[in-house]
Amino acid sequence: MPTTQDMTTDLESGVLDALQHQVAVFARRAEQTRLGGVGQVRNSMDRAAYLLLNRLDQEGPMGVKALAAGMGIDSSTVTRQVAPLVDTGLVKRTSHPEDGRAVVLQLSPRGLARLEEVRGSRRELMRQVTEGWTPQERDSFTMLLTRFNSALSSLQAAHATQDTQETDVPPAS
Repeated sequence: MPTTQDMTTDLESGVLDALQHQVAVFARRAEQTRLGGVGQVRNSMDRAAYLLLNRLDQEGPMGVKALAAGMGIDSSTVTRQVAPLVDTGLVKRTSHPEDGRAVVLQLSPRGLARLEEVRGSRRELMRQVTEGWTPQERDSFTMLLTRFNSALSSLQAAHATQDTQETDVPPAS
């Protein structure tokens, strides 16, 4: 006969199985729709571009290293992702205000206009998807999803730190 601990573990396993399945379904749906919004701007900006432009809008001009650190990706990835944004005039490279030798990335007026257009489209998609939800349900879902993403980010950072420490350890003699 299972103990209370066994049943709790079974119940928890069931919830965790359901959670991982729903996260997988969400990831697939997000990729299929790219959560790009509605109307003419639907799917018109990829996720990487949106996240980079959004970060520059929220935090202001910054260097590649700071942008990469803030996004939890490496500098070479940011450099590769920013290049087409610079080429299309959505981001501009400028001199650092305190150190003219350093270069910072800055959202251009064109980039801000484009970002606002895409945000509006994505906001409308979120409104449609959550149309039958109460304001409290939207708030709760947003809070929990933010918490979930933060926990994933922390776990990823901890693993990256652990991997770095393991490669820095000299072999035993």
